Amino acid sequence: MQKSQQKSTRPLGVFMPGEEVAAGPALVAGLRRINRPLYLLSQDSGRKVMTGAPVTTAKCSDGELFNGMVLPCALESLGDASFCDDYGLRYPYVGGAMAKGISSVAIVEALAKAGMLGFFGAAGLLVEEVETAIDQLETRVPGMTYGFNLIHSPSEPELENALVDLYLRRGVTLVEASAFLALTPALVRYRTHGLRRDAEGRVVAPNRVIGKVSREEVAARFFAPPPERFLRELVASGQLSAEQAEMAAEIPMAQDVTVESDSGGHTDNRPALALFPTIQAQRDVCQKQYDYTQPLRVGLGGGIATPASAAAAFALGAAYLVTGTVNQACIESGTCDEVRQMLAETRQADVIMAPSGDMFEMGVNVQVIKRGTMFSMRAAKLYDLYRTHKSIEDLPVAEREKLEKTVFRKNLDQVWEETRRYFEQRDPRQLERAERDPKHKMALVFRWYLGQSPVWANQGVSDRKLDYQIWCGPAMGAFNEWVRGSFMEVTGQRRVATVAMNILFGAAVLTRASQLKLQGVNLEDEAELTTPLEIEQIKEFLS
Repeated sequence: MQKSQQKSTRPLGVFMPGEEVAAGPALVAGLRRINRPLYLLSQDSGRKVMTGAPVTTAKCSDGELFNGMVLPCALESLGDASFCDDYGLRYPYVGGAMAKGISSVAIVEALAKAGMLGFFGAAGLLVEEVETAIDQLETRVPGMTYGFNLIHSPSEPELENALVDLYLRRGVTLVEASAFLALTPALVRYRTHGLRRDAEGRVVAPNRVIGKVSREEVAARFFAPPPERFLRELVASGQLSAEQAEMAAEIPMAQDVTVESDSGGHTDNRPALALFPTIQAQRDVCQKQYDYTQPLRVGLGGGIATPASAAAAFALGAAYLVTGTVNQACIESGTCDEVRQMLAETRQADVIMAPSGDMFEMGVNVQVIKRGTMFSMRAAKLYDLYRTHKSIEDLPVAEREKLEKTVFRKNLDQVWEETRRYFEQRDPRQLERAERDPKHKMALVFRWYLGQSPVWANQGVSDRKLDYQIWCGPAMGAFNEWVRGSFMEVTGQRRVATVAMNILFGAAVLTRASQLKLQGVNLEDEAELTTPLEIEQIKEFLS
Protein backbone atom coordinates (compact mmCIF):
# COMPACT_ATOMS: atom_id res chain seq x y z
CA MET A 1 0.00 0.00 0.00
CA GLN A 2 1.22 3.46 -0.83
CA LYS A 3 2.04 5.91 1.91
CA SER A 4 -1.40 7.27 2.68
CA GLN A 5 -1.41 9.02 6.05
CA GLN A 6 -0.79 12.64 6.80
CA LYS A 7 0.53 13.83 10.15
CA SER A 8 -2.19 14.61 12.60
CA THR A 9 -2.22 18.14 13.92
CA ARG A 10 -3.38 16.89 17.32
CA PRO A 11 -1.86 13.73 18.84
CA LEU A 12 -4.35 11.48 20.63
CA GLY A 13 -2.08 10.32 23.41
CA VAL A 14 1.20 8.59 24.21
CA PHE A 15 2.11 5.12 23.02
CA MET A 16 4.31 2.88 25.12
CA PRO A 17 6.53 0.78 22.86
CA GLY A 18 7.31 -2.86 23.32
CA GLU A 19 5.40 -4.82 20.63
CA GLU A 20 6.67 -5.83 17.22
CA VAL A 21 5.95 -3.70 14.19
CA ALA A 22 3.35 -5.17 11.86
CA ALA A 23 5.03 -6.98 9.01
CA GLY A 24 4.51 -6.20 5.34
CA PRO A 25 2.73 -3.07 4.15
CA ALA A 26 2.23 -1.79 7.65
CA LEU A 27 -1.27 -0.36 7.60
CA VAL A 28 -2.83 -3.12 5.52
CA ALA A 29 -1.27 -5.81 7.69
CA GLY A 30 -2.20 -3.99 10.87
CA LEU A 31 -5.85 -3.55 9.91
CA ARG A 32 -6.07 -7.19 8.82
CA ARG A 33 -4.94 -8.37 12.24
CA ILE A 34 -8.51 -7.89 13.33
CA ASN A 35 -8.12 -9.54 16.72
CA ARG A 36 -5.50 -7.02 17.88
CA PRO A 37 -5.67 -3.30 18.59
CA LEU A 38 -3.72 -1.09 16.18
CA TYR A 39 -1.86 2.15 16.86
CA LEU A 40 -0.46 4.74 14.47
CA LEU A 41 2.67 6.41 15.85
CA SER A 42 4.16 9.81 15.01
CA GLN A 43 7.84 9.85 14.11
CA ASP A 44 10.06 12.38 12.39
CA SER A 45 10.58 9.93 9.57
CA GLY A 46 6.87 9.34 9.04
CA ARG A 47 4.42 6.91 10.54
CA LYS A 48 4.83 3.52 12.23
CA VAL A 49 2.17 0.87 12.76
CA MET A 50 2.13 -1.33 15.83
CA THR A 51 -0.33 -3.76 17.31
CA GLY A 52 -1.12 -5.05 20.75
CA ALA A 53 0.72 -2.49 22.89
CA PRO A 54 -0.67 -0.53 25.84
CA VAL A 55 -1.61 3.13 25.65
CA THR A 56 -1.62 5.94 28.15
CA THR A 57 -2.65 9.56 27.85
CA ALA A 58 0.08 10.65 30.25
CA LYS A 59 3.31 12.14 28.90
CA CYS A 60 6.49 10.19 29.59
CA SER A 61 10.05 10.45 28.41
CA ASP A 62 10.13 7.17 26.49
CA GLY A 63 6.67 7.37 24.96
CA GLU A 64 5.76 8.14 21.36
CA LEU A 65 2.85 10.28 20.22
CA PHE A 66 0.15 8.27 18.47
CA ASN A 67 -2.29 9.57 15.87
CA GLY A 68 -4.95 6.93 15.86
CA MET A 69 -6.04 3.65 17.37
CA VAL A 70 -8.30 0.86 16.21
CA LEU A 71 -10.09 -1.59 18.44
CA PRO A 72 -10.16 -5.33 17.71
CA CYS A 73 -13.03 -6.61 15.59
CA ALA A 74 -13.21 -10.39 15.80
CA LEU A 75 -15.37 -12.13 13.22
CA GLU A 76 -17.38 -13.66 16.03
CA SER A 77 -18.19 -10.17 17.34
CA LEU A 78 -19.94 -9.08 14.15
CA GLY A 79 -23.72 -9.00 14.30
CA ASP A 80 -25.63 -10.22 17.34
CA ALA A 81 -23.77 -12.79 19.44
CA SER A 82 -27.06 -14.24 20.69
CA PHE A 83 -27.92 -15.33 17.14
CA CYS A 84 -24.84 -17.53 16.98
CA ASP A 85 -25.36 -18.77 20.53
CA ASP A 86 -28.96 -19.78 19.88
CA TYR A 87 -28.19 -21.68 16.68
CA GLY A 88 -24.83 -23.11 17.67
CA LEU A 89 -22.89 -21.17 15.04
CA ARG A 90 -19.47 -19.57 15.05
CA TYR A 91 -20.23 -16.76 12.60
CA PRO A 92 -23.40 -14.69 11.92
CA TYR A 93 -23.54 -15.76 8.28
CA VAL A 94 -26.42 -17.51 6.53
CA GLY A 95 -26.61 -19.04 3.06
CA GLY A 96 -30.22 -18.46 2.06
CA ALA A 97 -32.30 -21.05 0.23
CA MET A 98 -32.37 -21.04 -3.58
CA ALA A 99 -35.10 -23.12 -5.21
CA LYS A 100 -34.75 -26.34 -7.17
CA GLY A 101 -31.87 -27.48 -4.99
CA ILE A 102 -29.54 -24.69 -6.20
CA SER A 103 -28.64 -24.16 -2.55
CA SER A 104 -27.55 -27.75 -2.55
CA VAL A 105 -26.61 -30.35 0.01
CA ALA A 106 -22.97 -29.50 -0.79
CA ILE A 107 -23.53 -25.80 -0.01
CA VAL A 108 -25.30 -26.56 3.26
CA GLU A 109 -22.56 -29.00 4.23
CA ALA A 110 -19.74 -26.55 3.45
CA LEU A 111 -21.36 -23.74 5.46
CA ALA A 112 -22.13 -26.01 8.42
CA LYS A 113 -18.52 -27.22 8.59
CA ALA A 114 -17.36 -23.58 8.45
CA GLY A 115 -19.48 -22.67 11.49
CA MET A 116 -22.20 -20.97 9.47
CA LEU A 117 -25.83 -21.69 8.62
CA GLY A 118 -27.09 -22.99 5.29
CA PHE A 119 -30.63 -23.70 4.05
CA PHE A 120 -31.36 -26.36 1.46
CA GLY A 121 -33.43 -25.05 -1.48
CA ALA A 122 -36.48 -27.31 -1.24
CA ALA A 123 -38.83 -25.08 -3.29
CA GLY A 124 -39.89 -26.60 -6.60
CA LEU A 125 -38.73 -30.12 -5.70
CA LEU A 126 -40.80 -33.21 -5.10
CA VAL A 127 -41.18 -34.29 -1.49
CA GLU A 128 -39.14 -37.40 -2.25
CA GLU A 129 -36.24 -35.28 -3.47
CA VAL A 130 -36.33 -33.18 -0.31
CA GLU A 131 -36.30 -36.33 1.85
CA THR A 132 -33.22 -37.54 -0.02
CA ALA A 133 -31.48 -34.28 0.91
CA ILE A 134 -32.46 -34.82 4.55
CA ASP A 135 -30.91 -38.29 4.44
CA GLN A 136 -27.68 -36.94 2.96
CA LEU A 137 -27.28 -34.09 5.45
CA GLU A 138 -27.99 -36.33 8.42
CA THR A 139 -25.04 -38.43 7.28
CA ARG A 140 -22.66 -35.66 6.22
CA VAL A 141 -23.09 -33.11 9.04
CA PRO A 142 -24.50 -34.97 12.02
CA GLY A 143 -25.14 -32.76 15.02
CA MET A 144 -24.46 -29.53 13.10
CA THR A 145 -26.96 -26.75 12.47
CA TYR A 146 -28.66 -26.47 9.08
CA GLY A 147 -32.15 -25.90 7.78
CA PHE A 148 -34.59 -26.38 4.93
CA ASN A 149 -36.69 -24.00 2.91
CA LEU A 150 -40.46 -23.70 3.17
CA ILE A 151 -41.76 -21.45 0.41
CA HIS A 152 -45.26 -20.02 0.30
CA SER A 153 -47.35 -21.83 -2.33
CA PRO A 154 -50.70 -20.02 -2.53
CA SER A 155 -51.77 -21.98 -5.62
CA GLU A 156 -50.66 -25.31 -4.10
CA PRO A 157 -51.44 -25.29 -0.36
CA GLU A 158 -51.23 -29.08 -0.24
CA LEU A 159 -47.57 -28.86 -1.18
CA GLU A 160 -46.89 -26.74 1.93
CA ASN A 161 -48.73 -29.31 4.03
CA ALA A 162 -46.78 -32.17 2.47
CA LEU A 163 -43.45 -30.50 3.23
CA VAL A 164 -44.49 -29.72 6.79
CA ASP A 165 -45.55 -33.35 7.22
CA LEU A 166 -42.11 -34.42 5.99
CA TYR A 167 -40.22 -31.96 8.21
CA LEU A 168 -42.16 -33.01 11.31
CA ARG A 169 -41.74 -36.70 10.53
CA ARG A 170 -38.00 -36.38 9.89
CA GLY A 171 -37.20 -34.00 12.75
CA VAL A 172 -36.25 -30.95 10.69
CA THR A 173 -36.28 -28.27 13.38
CA LEU A 174 -35.31 -25.16 11.41
CA VAL A 175 -36.91 -23.70 8.27
CA GLU A 176 -36.48 -20.53 6.29
CA ALA A 177 -39.97 -19.30 5.41
CA SER A 178 -39.81 -17.33 2.17
CA ALA A 179 -42.20 -15.52 -0.20
CA PHE A 180 -45.02 -15.53 2.37
CA LEU A 181 -47.59 -12.81 1.84
CA ALA A 182 -49.50 -14.00 4.89
CA LEU A 183 -49.13 -16.77 7.44
CA THR A 184 -50.63 -20.15 6.57
CA PRO A 185 -52.05 -23.01 8.67
CA ALA A 186 -49.17 -25.25 7.53
CA LEU A 187 -46.51 -22.83 8.77
CA VAL A 188 -48.31 -22.34 12.09
CA ARG A 189 -48.63 -26.10 12.49
CA TYR A 190 -44.89 -26.48 12.00
CA ARG A 191 -43.98 -23.73 14.47
CA THR A 192 -46.30 -24.90 17.24
CA HIS A 193 -45.65 -28.63 16.95
CA GLY A 194 -44.21 -30.08 20.17
CA LEU A 195 -44.57 -26.96 22.32
CA ARG A 196 -43.84 -27.62 26.00
CA ARG A 197 -42.73 -25.87 29.19
CA ASP A 198 -39.36 -26.39 30.83
CA ALA A 199 -38.71 -26.77 34.56
CA GLU A 200 -38.80 -22.97 35.00
CA GLY A 201 -42.13 -22.70 33.20
CA ARG A 202 -40.74 -21.16 30.03
CA VAL A 203 -42.19 -22.16 26.69
CA VAL A 204 -39.88 -24.38 24.64
CA ALA A 205 -40.49 -24.48 20.88
CA PRO A 206 -38.56 -27.32 19.18
CA ASN A 207 -39.26 -25.96 15.70
CA ARG A 208 -37.80 -22.62 14.73
CA VAL A 209 -38.67 -20.36 11.80
CA ILE A 210 -36.55 -17.66 10.21
CA GLY A 211 -38.89 -15.48 8.18
CA LYS A 212 -37.70 -13.76 5.02
CA VAL A 213 -39.71 -10.60 4.32
CA SER A 214 -39.64 -7.43 2.27
CA ARG A 215 -42.73 -5.73 3.68
CA GLU A 216 -43.30 -4.35 7.15
CA GLU A 217 -46.83 -5.75 7.41
CA VAL A 218 -45.51 -9.25 6.73
CA ALA A 219 -42.71 -8.72 9.24
CA ALA A 220 -45.32 -7.80 11.84
CA ARG A 221 -47.10 -11.12 11.28
CA PHE A 222 -43.89 -13.07 11.80
CA PHE A 223 -43.01 -11.08 14.92
CA ALA A 224 -46.47 -11.68 16.40
CA PRO A 225 -47.63 -14.92 18.06
CA PRO A 226 -49.39 -17.46 15.82
CA PRO A 227 -52.88 -16.27 14.78
CA GLU A 228 -55.61 -17.45 17.13
CA ARG A 229 -57.86 -18.66 14.29
CA PHE A 230 -55.20 -21.10 13.09
CA LEU A 231 -54.59 -22.28 16.65
CA ARG A 232 -58.29 -22.98 17.10
CA GLU A 233 -58.32 -24.99 13.87
CA LEU A 234 -55.32 -27.03 14.99
CA VAL A 235 -56.92 -27.72 18.38
CA ALA A 236 -60.20 -28.72 16.73
CA SER A 237 -58.37 -31.15 14.40
CA GLY A 238 -56.41 -32.68 17.27
CA GLN A 239 -53.04 -31.53 15.96
CA LEU A 240 -52.51 -29.20 18.91
CA SER A 241 -53.64 -29.40 22.53
CA ALA A 242 -55.50 -26.58 24.23
CA GLU A 243 -52.53 -26.17 26.57
CA GLN A 244 -50.14 -25.87 23.63
CA ALA A 245 -52.39 -23.26 22.05
CA GLU A 246 -52.07 -21.21 25.22
CA MET A 247 -48.28 -21.61 25.10
CA ALA A 248 -48.22 -20.40 21.49
CA ALA A 249 -49.46 -16.98 22.62
CA GLU A 250 -46.13 -16.48 24.41
CA ILE A 251 -43.83 -16.97 21.42
CA PRO A 252 -43.43 -15.20 18.05
CA MET A 253 -43.88 -17.03 14.79
CA ALA A 254 -40.24 -16.16 14.13
CA GLN A 255 -37.72 -14.83 16.59
CA ASP A 256 -35.51 -13.99 13.63
CA VAL A 257 -36.65 -12.16 10.51
CA THR A 258 -34.47 -11.55 7.48
CA VAL A 259 -35.02 -8.28 5.65
CA GLU A 260 -34.89 -9.18 1.96
CA SER A 261 -33.99 -6.15 -0.10
CA ASP A 262 -33.00 -6.16 -3.80
CA SER A 263 -32.28 -9.87 -4.26
CA GLY A 264 -32.43 -12.54 -6.92
CA GLY A 265 -35.63 -14.54 -7.31
CA HIS A 266 -38.61 -13.32 -5.28
CA THR A 267 -38.05 -9.67 -4.38
CA ASP A 268 -39.79 -6.32 -4.15
CA ASN A 269 -36.53 -4.60 -5.22
CA ARG A 270 -36.60 -2.43 -2.10
CA PRO A 271 -33.43 -0.60 -1.02
CA ALA A 272 -31.82 -1.98 2.12
CA LEU A 273 -31.05 1.47 3.53
CA ALA A 274 -34.76 2.28 3.65
CA LEU A 275 -36.24 -1.15 4.30
CA PHE A 276 -34.00 -2.38 7.11
CA PRO A 277 -34.63 0.50 9.56
CA THR A 278 -38.35 0.18 8.85
CA ILE A 279 -38.39 -3.49 9.82
CA GLN A 280 -36.18 -2.71 12.83
CA ALA A 281 -38.78 -0.22 14.01
CA GLN A 282 -41.50 -2.84 13.51
CA ARG A 283 -39.44 -5.26 15.59
CA ASP A 284 -39.17 -2.76 18.43
CA VAL A 285 -42.92 -2.17 18.40
CA CYS A 286 -43.66 -5.90 18.53
CA GLN A 287 -41.05 -6.59 21.20
CA LYS A 288 -42.65 -3.95 23.41
CA GLN A 289 -46.17 -5.09 22.62
CA TYR A 290 -45.66 -8.79 23.33
CA ASP A 291 -42.85 -8.53 25.89
CA TYR A 292 -41.09 -11.67 24.74
CA THR A 293 -38.55 -13.31 27.04
CA GLN A 294 -36.10 -13.63 24.14
CA PRO A 295 -35.57 -10.44 22.13
CA LEU A 296 -36.53 -10.39 18.46
CA ARG A 297 -33.71 -10.10 15.93
CA VAL A 298 -33.43 -8.74 12.39
CA GLY A 299 -30.95 -9.91 9.76
CA LEU A 300 -30.31 -8.53 6.30
CA GLY A 301 -30.16 -10.21 2.90
CA GLY A 302 -30.40 -9.07 -0.70
CA GLY A 303 -27.57 -7.11 -2.25
CA ILE A 304 -24.88 -8.51 0.08
CA ALA A 305 -21.98 -9.81 -1.97
CA THR A 306 -18.93 -7.79 -0.93
CA PRO A 307 -17.12 -6.83 2.26
CA ALA A 308 -18.39 -3.27 1.88
CA SER A 309 -22.05 -4.32 1.71
CA ALA A 310 -21.54 -6.69 4.65
CA ALA A 311 -19.87 -3.97 6.73
CA ALA A 312 -22.76 -1.63 5.89
CA ALA A 313 -25.28 -4.28 6.98
CA PHE A 314 -23.58 -4.76 10.33
CA ALA A 315 -23.31 -0.99 10.76
CA LEU A 316 -27.09 -0.77 10.23
CA GLY A 317 -27.52 -3.21 13.10
CA ALA A 318 -28.06 -6.52 11.28
CA ALA A 319 -27.94 -9.47 13.67
CA TYR A 320 -26.73 -11.68 10.80
CA LEU A 321 -26.15 -11.65 7.05
CA VAL A 322 -27.87 -13.70 4.37
CA THR A 323 -26.31 -14.30 0.95
CA GLY A 324 -27.83 -16.01 -2.06
CA THR A 325 -26.85 -15.21 -5.62
CA VAL A 326 -23.11 -15.33 -4.92
CA ASN A 327 -23.46 -18.88 -3.62
CA GLN A 328 -25.13 -19.94 -6.86
CA ALA A 329 -21.88 -19.02 -8.64
CA CYS A 330 -19.84 -21.33 -6.39
CA ILE A 331 -18.80 -24.81 -7.43
CA GLU A 332 -20.94 -26.45 -4.73
CA SER A 333 -24.21 -25.04 -6.08
CA GLY A 334 -26.80 -27.24 -7.73
CA THR A 335 -26.47 -25.68 -11.15
CA CYS A 336 -24.22 -26.28 -14.15
CA ASP A 337 -20.83 -24.85 -15.11
CA GLU A 338 -22.37 -22.91 -18.00
CA VAL A 339 -24.67 -21.03 -15.64
CA ARG A 340 -21.80 -20.36 -13.24
CA GLN A 341 -19.87 -18.78 -16.11
CA MET A 342 -22.88 -16.66 -17.08
CA LEU A 343 -23.11 -15.48 -13.49
CA ALA A 344 -19.40 -14.67 -13.46
CA GLU A 345 -19.90 -12.42 -16.49
CA THR A 346 -22.98 -10.68 -15.07
CA ARG A 347 -22.90 -6.95 -14.37
CA GLN A 348 -25.29 -5.03 -12.16
CA ALA A 349 -27.49 -3.90 -15.06
CA ASP A 350 -27.81 -7.42 -16.51
CA VAL A 351 -30.87 -8.37 -14.43
CA ILE A 352 -34.59 -7.93 -15.00
CA MET A 353 -37.94 -8.83 -13.44
CA ALA A 354 -39.96 -11.65 -15.01
CA PRO A 355 -43.15 -13.59 -14.17
CA SER A 356 -42.80 -16.13 -11.39
CA GLY A 357 -43.68 -19.77 -11.96
CA ASP A 358 -45.00 -20.53 -8.48
CA MET A 359 -47.15 -17.38 -8.30
CA PHE A 360 -47.87 -16.92 -12.00
CA GLU A 361 -51.60 -16.27 -11.75
CA MET A 362 -51.05 -13.58 -9.11
CA GLY A 363 -48.75 -11.58 -11.37
CA VAL A 364 -45.80 -11.95 -9.00
CA ASN A 365 -42.35 -11.40 -10.53
CA VAL A 366 -38.86 -12.73 -9.82
CA GLN A 367 -35.48 -11.17 -10.61
CA VAL A 368 -33.44 -13.05 -13.21
CA ILE A 369 -30.50 -12.64 -15.60
CA LYS A 370 -31.50 -11.03 -18.91
CA ARG A 371 -28.10 -11.12 -20.61
CA GLY A 372 -27.71 -14.14 -22.84
CA THR A 373 -31.28 -15.45 -22.45
CA MET A 374 -34.76 -14.71 -23.79
CA PHE A 375 -36.54 -16.13 -20.77
CA SER A 376 -37.77 -12.83 -19.37
CA MET A 377 -39.30 -11.77 -22.71
CA ARG A 378 -40.94 -15.12 -23.33
CA ALA A 379 -42.26 -15.39 -19.78
CA ALA A 380 -43.70 -11.88 -20.00
CA LYS A 381 -45.44 -12.84 -23.26
CA LEU A 382 -47.00 -15.88 -21.61
CA TYR A 383 -48.35 -13.77 -18.76
CA ASP A 384 -49.78 -11.22 -21.21
CA LEU A 385 -51.57 -13.99 -23.11
CA TYR A 386 -52.86 -15.46 -19.87
CA ARG A 387 -54.15 -12.08 -18.76
CA THR A 388 -55.98 -11.32 -22.02
CA HIS A 389 -57.43 -14.73 -22.98
CA LYS A 390 -59.88 -17.15 -21.38
CA SER A 391 -58.34 -20.46 -22.40
CA ILE A 392 -55.81 -22.17 -24.63
CA GLU A 393 -58.52 -22.60 -27.24
CA ASP A 394 -59.13 -18.85 -27.14
CA LEU A 395 -55.56 -18.10 -28.26
CA PRO A 396 -55.21 -16.75 -31.82
CA VAL A 397 -54.00 -19.45 -34.19
CA ALA A 398 -50.86 -17.48 -35.10
CA GLU A 399 -49.96 -16.92 -31.45
CA ARG A 400 -50.45 -20.58 -30.60
CA GLU A 401 -48.29 -21.72 -33.51
CA LYS A 402 -45.56 -19.28 -32.50
CA LEU A 403 -45.60 -20.55 -28.93
CA GLU A 404 -45.43 -24.17 -30.04
CA LYS A 405 -42.54 -23.46 -32.40
CA THR A 406 -40.33 -21.09 -30.36
CA VAL A 407 -41.20 -21.42 -26.67
CA PHE A 408 -42.59 -24.88 -25.94
CA ARG A 409 -41.16 -26.63 -29.02
CA LYS A 410 -44.04 -29.05 -28.93
CA ASN A 411 -47.80 -29.08 -29.33
CA LEU A 412 -49.64 -27.52 -26.39
CA ASP A 413 -51.78 -30.65 -26.12
CA GLN A 414 -48.56 -32.59 -25.48
CA VAL A 415 -47.53 -30.03 -22.89
CA TRP A 416 -50.86 -30.47 -21.14
CA GLU A 417 -50.41 -34.27 -21.02
CA GLU A 418 -46.98 -33.84 -19.38
CA THR A 419 -48.44 -31.28 -17.00
CA ARG A 420 -51.33 -33.58 -16.11
CA ARG A 421 -48.99 -36.47 -15.29
CA TYR A 422 -46.86 -34.14 -13.15
CA PHE A 423 -49.76 -32.88 -11.05
CA GLU A 424 -51.20 -36.37 -10.66
CA GLN A 425 -48.19 -37.00 -8.48
CA ARG A 426 -47.65 -33.53 -7.02
CA ASP A 427 -51.14 -32.08 -6.41
CA PRO A 428 -54.21 -33.76 -8.03
CA ARG A 429 -56.45 -30.91 -6.84
CA GLN A 430 -54.89 -28.71 -9.53
CA LEU A 431 -56.25 -31.05 -12.20
CA GLU A 432 -59.72 -31.01 -10.69
CA ARG A 433 -59.69 -27.25 -10.81
CA ALA A 434 -58.38 -27.24 -14.39
CA GLU A 435 -61.31 -29.38 -15.49
CA ARG A 436 -63.69 -26.79 -14.09
CA ASP A 437 -61.73 -23.69 -15.15
CA PRO A 438 -60.15 -23.52 -18.66
CA LYS A 439 -58.17 -20.43 -17.66
CA HIS A 440 -56.53 -22.35 -14.83
CA LYS A 441 -55.66 -25.11 -17.30
CA MET A 442 -53.98 -22.47 -19.47
CA ALA A 443 -52.04 -21.22 -16.44
CA LEU A 444 -50.78 -24.73 -15.67
CA VAL A 445 -49.66 -25.19 -19.28
CA PHE A 446 -47.82 -21.86 -19.28
CA ARG A 447 -46.27 -22.72 -15.93
CA TRP A 448 -44.76 -25.80 -17.60
CA TYR A 449 -42.34 -23.47 -19.39
CA LEU A 450 -41.67 -21.43 -16.25
CA GLY A 451 -41.03 -24.61 -14.28
CA GLN A 452 -38.81 -26.25 -16.89
CA SER A 453 -36.64 -23.20 -17.56
CA PRO A 454 -34.67 -23.37 -14.26
CA VAL A 455 -34.34 -27.15 -14.70
CA TRP A 456 -32.78 -26.62 -18.13
CA ALA A 457 -30.42 -24.09 -16.56
CA ASN A 458 -29.41 -26.34 -13.67
CA GLN A 459 -28.86 -29.31 -15.96
CA GLY A 460 -27.09 -27.29 -18.65
CA VAL A 461 -29.40 -28.25 -21.53
CA SER A 462 -27.39 -26.42 -24.18
CA ASP A 463 -30.08 -26.21 -26.87
CA ARG A 464 -32.30 -24.47 -24.31
CA LYS A 465 -29.77 -21.83 -23.27
CA LEU A 466 -31.97 -18.98 -24.53
CA ASP A 467 -34.65 -20.23 -22.15
CA TYR A 468 -32.52 -20.46 -19.02
CA GLN A 469 -34.22 -18.96 -15.97
CA ILE A 470 -31.37 -17.90 -13.69
CA TRP A 471 -32.40 -16.16 -10.48
CA CYS A 472 -29.98 -13.31 -9.89
CA GLY A 473 -29.81 -9.88 -8.27
CA PRO A 474 -27.50 -6.90 -8.96
CA ALA A 475 -25.25 -8.07 -6.11
CA MET A 476 -23.74 -10.58 -8.53
CA GLY A 477 -22.31 -7.72 -10.57
CA ALA A 478 -20.86 -6.11 -7.45
CA PHE A 479 -19.24 -9.42 -6.47
CA ASN A 480 -17.68 -9.84 -9.91
CA GLU A 481 -16.18 -6.37 -9.75
CA TRP A 482 -14.76 -7.04 -6.28
CA VAL A 483 -13.02 -10.28 -7.25
CA ARG A 484 -11.80 -9.09 -10.66
CA GLY A 485 -8.08 -9.80 -10.97
CA SER A 486 -8.05 -12.15 -7.98
CA PHE A 487 -8.08 -15.96 -7.80
CA MET A 488 -11.86 -15.87 -7.28
CA GLU A 489 -12.42 -14.31 -10.69
CA VAL A 490 -12.15 -17.89 -12.00
CA THR A 491 -15.43 -19.75 -11.45
CA GLY A 492 -13.63 -22.95 -10.47
CA GLN A 493 -12.04 -21.12 -7.52
CA ARG A 494 -15.30 -19.90 -6.06
CA ARG A 495 -16.09 -22.00 -3.00
CA VAL A 496 -18.94 -21.06 -0.71
CA ALA A 497 -16.89 -21.10 2.52
CA THR A 498 -14.05 -19.12 0.91
CA VAL A 499 -16.50 -16.51 -0.34
CA ALA A 500 -18.18 -16.31 3.06
CA MET A 501 -14.92 -15.93 5.01
CA ASN A 502 -13.68 -13.22 2.65
CA ILE A 503 -16.93 -11.28 2.99
CA LEU A 504 -16.86 -11.49 6.79
CA PHE A 505 -13.13 -10.84 7.10
CA GLY A 506 -13.28 -7.92 4.70
CA ALA A 507 -16.24 -6.47 6.62
CA ALA A 508 -14.22 -6.60 9.85
CA VAL A 509 -11.21 -4.93 8.18
CA LEU A 510 -13.39 -2.16 6.73
CA THR A 511 -15.04 -1.65 10.09
CA ARG A 512 -11.61 -1.07 11.60
CA ALA A 513 -10.63 1.23 8.72
CA SER A 514 -13.73 3.33 9.36
CA GLN A 515 -12.52 3.88 12.92
CA LEU A 516 -9.34 5.45 11.54
CA LYS A 517 -11.34 7.69 9.22
CA LEU A 518 -13.32 8.99 12.17
CA GLN A 519 -9.99 9.98 13.72
CA GLY A 520 -9.02 12.02 10.68
CA VAL A 521 -6.66 9.48 9.11
CA ASN A 522 -6.84 9.51 5.32
CA LEU A 523 -6.68 6.12 3.59
CA GLU A 524 -5.67 5.55 0.00
CA ASP A 525 -6.09 2.41 -2.05
CA GLU A 526 -8.81 1.07 0.23
CA ALA A 527 -9.55 -1.69 -2.25
CA GLU A 528 -6.33 -3.35 -1.15
CA LEU A 529 -7.81 -3.86 2.30
CA THR A 530 -10.41 -6.29 0.93
CA THR A 531 -8.43 -8.08 -1.77
CA PRO A 532 -9.72 -11.70 -1.71
CA LEU A 533 -7.49 -14.07 0.22
CA GLU A 534 -7.22 -17.84 0.45
CA ILE A 535 -8.64 -19.37 3.60
CA GLU A 536 -5.16 -20.15 4.94
CA GLN A 537 -4.09 -16.52 4.47
CA ILE A 538 -7.10 -15.33 6.45
CA LYS A 539 -6.30 -17.79 9.23
CA GLU A 540 -2.79 -16.34 9.48
CA PHE A 541 -4.21 -12.89 10.12
CA LEU A 542 -6.58 -14.33 12.72
CA SER A 543 -3.76 -15.96 14.67
